[in-house]
Amino acid sequence: MNSPFTGISELQKHKLFKILQTHEYSFNKNEEILSTLKGENIICILLEGHAQIVSISYNGEENLIEELYKDSIFGTNISNISDSEYQITALEKTKVLVIDYNKLIDTKNINYSYYNVFLTNLFDIINSKFRESNDRIKILTKKSIRDKLLAFFENEYIKTRSKYIYLPTNFKDLADYLSINRSAMFRELKYLKEEKFIKVDGNRITLLYTPNVH
Repeated sequence: MNSPFTGISELQKHKLFKILQTHEYSFNKNEEILSTLKGENIICILLEGHAQIVSISYNGEENLIEELYKDSIFGTNISNISDSEYQITALEKTKVLVIDYNKLIDTKNINYSYYNVFLTNLFDIINSKFRESNDRIKILTKKSIRDKLLAFFENEYIKTRSKYIYLPTNFKDLADYLSINRSAMFRELKYLKEEKFIKVDGNRITLLYTPNVH
């Protein structure tokens, strides 16, 4: 993922934070993030650390919505986190920058070149997030677990044109991402290995076939 601060010096970044009147928050491992961010119209940037956005169903079941790493962007307008069913948790020591959306789009800031660079970077990343969301929706519309897994593999292959797929966390999170039962997913992965579709080595999945993509 590109950084929202690409092309901006440290001095310019300091000035940017000043004109946007940003706020910075630090969180410890397993600390809830969302409850601290009270603003209803905010954009947040993960400056360091690792967090997850999950939704909690009425029966207490958690579903992974998004993994957040350094330079990840989330907020009430782009991540639908204002609903009470959503929860953001720091998985390690994490730092978050919070920007009021109204400050972000204040037209008087266009006189600063670094602001314009930042805004361009920000919207490029947001557009990428929307594309990823659409890709996930396509995966989730598949009916069978096998079809969801194959659609996920093909989507990852399209991104890198590599047959090596590296899971950022673990297979539990993959099951959550695909909204499927973990035990059933492991069964299907076992069948795919036996049928020589894939090879699994830790968090690395090797495709033993070439996905039929353009």
